[in-house]
Order: sequence, then C-alpha cells, then structure tokens
Amino acid sequence: MAVSSTFSGAKLERLLINSCSSPSASSLRACSLSHQQMKAFSKPNRGRKALAQRTGGVRCEVAQSDAINEGEKMDPSKASALSALEQLKTSAADRYTKERSSIVVIGLSVHTAPVEMREKLAIPEAEWPRAIAELCGLNHIEEAAVLSTCNRMEIYVVALSQHRGVKEVTEWMSKTSGIPVSEICEHRFLLYNKDATQHIFEVSAGLDSLVLGEGQILAQVKQVVKVGQGVVGFGRNISGLFKHAITVGKRVRTETNIAAGAVSVSSAAVELALMKLPESSHATARMLVIGAGKMGKLVIKHLVAKGCTKMVVVNRSEEKVAAIHEEMQGVEIIYRPLTDMLACSAEADVVFTSTASETPLFLKEHVKDLPPVSSEVGGLRLFVDISVPRNVGSCVSDVEGARLYNVDDLKEVVAANKEDRLRKAMEAQAIIAEESKQFEAWRDSLETVPTIKKLRAYAERIRVAELEKCLSKMGEDIPKKTRRAVDDLSRGIVNKLLHGPMQHLRCDGSDDRTLSETLENMHALNRMFGLESDISLFEQKIRAKVEQSQK
Repeated sequence: MAVSSTFSGAKLERLLINSCSSPSASSLRACSLSHQQMKAFSKPNRGRKALAQRTGGVRCEVAQSDAINEGEKMDPSKASALSALEQLKTSAADRYTKERSSIVVIGLSVHTAPVEMREKLAIPEAEWPRAIAELCGLNHIEEAAVLSTCNRMEIYVVALSQHRGVKEVTEWMSKTSGIPVSEICEHRFLLYNKDATQHIFEVSAGLDSLVLGEGQILAQVKQVVKVGQGVVGFGRNISGLFKHAITVGKRVRTETNIAAGAVSVSSAAVELALMKLPESSHATARMLVIGAGKMGKLVIKHLVAKGCTKMVVVNRSEEKVAAIHEEMQGVEIIYRPLTDMLACSAEADVVFTSTASETPLFLKEHVKDLPPVSSEVGGLRLFVDISVPRNVGSCVSDVEGARLYNVDDLKEVVAANKEDRLRKAMEAQAIIAEESKQFEAWRDSLETVPTIKKLRAYAERIRVAELEKCLSKMGEDIPKKTRRAVDDLSRGIVNKLLHGPMQHLRCDGSDDRTLSETLENMHALNRMFGLESDISLFEQKIRAKVEQSQK
C-alpha cells in the first residue's frame, strides 16, 4: 500500500515523531523533525545530512557519510543514534507501504442513536467538502466521505491504522458536534473492510432504511459522489465504493422490485398523521406543509394521493410552490411566506415541517398561545416533523392540546406491510453478496499498481545508467541519429523484457483464480527485485509532500 497522494508532509512528520516517541533498542527518548529536517531526511543519495534536534537534553544526530569516508572515528553514542534513526526510517516506511489500508465506517443511525444526537452530528451538504478536507488532515486518514441524512450520519474513511483512525475520527466528530466522545462511542457502530462494503451496499439498496426499500437514500448516495468529484480526499477507494454502491442500489430495485409498495419517510409521515386523526376527519382536516423542498413536495404528493384537495404551503419563495401547484392539477395549494408561519399554524389541524433550518421553527412559547383545534379532529394539533436537525423543539410536547411526532416515531407506520418487503430483502442480499465480492476483488487488484510502478522505475534506472555508460564509450561526437537509435534500442529491450511480468501483474479483479495468481506474482516480483524495501520511494514521497505543503 503506497503512501496516499493526500498524505501531507506535516502528517508524515507527526507519524514519524509519534513512532520515535515509542521505546526502541537505542532508548531514543525524543526525536523532533521539522519541515527543513524532513527535507534533509529525504535528500537523494548525495551523502546524508545531519539531523539534530535537542529535546529535553537528548540529541539525535546522524553523522555525515563523507566524514565517515574520511576515516573519522564515530562516537558510540552517535552510532547508536544513527542506528535508531535508520530503524525509525525503515519501520515507518514498512509500516505505511506494506500495510494495506482499511475501509472503515464510523456511524450513527436511526437504529443506534436518538434524533437529538443525530441532529447535532448532522453536516449540511454544502459542508461536506470541508469535512472531507478536515478528516483527511488527520494523521491516519487517507480518504473520506460523509453521508448525512435525516436517518443517519456516517463517515467513510480509508485508514492507515484501524484503531488510530477510528479514534481520530471519533474525536473529530466530538469536536464538531460538542457531544462527548464517551457518548458517541455508546451509540456509534464500527464496520471494517468487507463489512463496511456490505453496509453501504445495503444502505444504497434501502435495506438499512427505517422504511425498507425507500428510494430517497439512493439519491442521497448519488449526491455524495456528485459533491465529492474533484474534492481532494474523495479518493479512488472511497469514490469506487460509492459508485459501486449506486450500481447495487439500482440493480436491487430493478431485479427485486423491493421499492414496490414501499413507503418513503414523507409518505410514512402522512400515514402517521392520518392514523392519529379520526377517520371521519380525513377529508376535512386543515393541512399545513412548511417547506417545499424534496421532502415537502413528497408530503404534498402523498396528501393528494390520500384524497386531500386543499392545503397551505409555507416556503421562503413562491417559485417552488407555484411549480408544485402547476403539477398538481385540481388541488388547491395556497402559498404563504415564511413570515406568516405562526398565523397559518393557528388555522391548521396538522402541521408538517421539512425545512433545512438548523434552528427550531417552533418552540413551546410559539405553540402555547395557538387557538385550540376542533374536537372533530380529536382536539389535538399534530406536529409531524421529518427534518434533521428538527424544526420543532421537543418542548412542544409539553403543550396541552398539541402532539409532536418526529422521524423516530415513524416505526409504527413502517411495521405495516413489512413481510413482503422482507422476502424481497432476502433476494437483495444475494445481489449484495455478489457485488461485494466483485468490489473486494477490484480493490485487491489495486494492490499491484505500486509494484508495476516500482518495477518500471527499477528497470528505467538500470536502462538510463547503462545507456549513459554506452554513450560515454562511444565518444562525444556520435551523431544524434545514432544516439536516438541506441536510446530506442534500450527502451525496446526493456519493454520487451517487462511485457511478460506486466501482463502477469494486471487483472480486472473479476476472476478469483486470476486475481490470486496476480497477487502471488506481485509478491514474487517484490521479493526478487527488492521492491518492498525500496526506501528511496518513501523518501521521494516525503520530499514531494513537504514541498507541496510549503507552496
């Protein structure tokens, strides 16, 4: 596993410093590396520069190679420090180039955490790129993605270390939400690699939704990919995972018809409201919908489907409401601006809220003075809040004459007609298992990419060195045509020799036998040519990342 392109110079420094702080054979107590020292650390083989930093009186120094060549006697303590730094350098390279990164999911959902916690953790779509950048700035995180909906807040990462990556992400979640780490740990779930892959596939297919088979989650997964395009940190592994999840979601809905008869969060909200109203009042109850976005529009559609022919819609602008009105011919949809929200609520029996507001629209003081509703509708004004963060404060439940329901209360509706969808879910699991296997095979096949690059670089170094020797023997007055012919000859020989090994390092990941053989070939080539211990590549990456961070 090569060091990621998102792996910053500062991150490498911190990792090396952390490694240096652990006990070693030379009892190295401290080793601090600055940007300039990292540059020296990664210079090409022109003689190692001295690395010296005093921390607490302990000196860590590497003597220059030219001094050694001149026969100077090396101090035993310096030799010990040299050995310690070489061990550190080698172990750091081995640790982050030989270990395979893990795909990890750190999440909280409607199944594990209450809405009060989920709304604090929720990240608006506009903030996803910033969140990805911050996550990839953590020491052990290479790639990241955020899936934040009304029912879940899940962070997908590629971590260099599972344990440390989870710790860093959890602390980041605590910092951004204000929720203590201990509380997040109590409600979070953790999934790794194959389990993480299966989870996002199930999510995309609607199998992990509160409403089994609902289609909105697939659109939300698509949005993760759309927002992530071009964002540094939304890398090959994570983008490949989410793109494959979209394929799975489409295939499951096409082949199992799991979405047929399945209710969405919006339709479940309408069903819940009608369940709480007396049946005789279904046609006459006064309906108010606050918010004309995707969720609000779906609420309106389901109200119409249930026979509602008149409703008031409160929204910031009239355009969206007008478009919905035009689409719903024969239905009286009355637009009111947001400033009329309380006045409209006073004239409504049922209030649906579905806005992106990060602060509550209704609190106890807003509701307690509203006039009572008719006994024909049960004498209770219903607030059905399907927003996360919530639009209606929980204190509204304390108001006499009002009843509040949020997304966590939809389980009552979801329980109905679940048996048929469960049978379809079993069919979907078979598809997910097949697709998970294909994704893991594709990811395994990526392991050969660093070996291909290293082998080509190894062969190119030899070619260039031998070409220079040959040209120097031929003299300085050789014609350009001859020089070009010799260069082409050397390239042709190298390409012909590499053709066989390269063919055996490439596969599409769809055939287990081919993939297994490819990985065996990769390990064999790494051993034969010493590619696994090519520390110079690690040095080059450090130098490149330090230079990039200083631009």
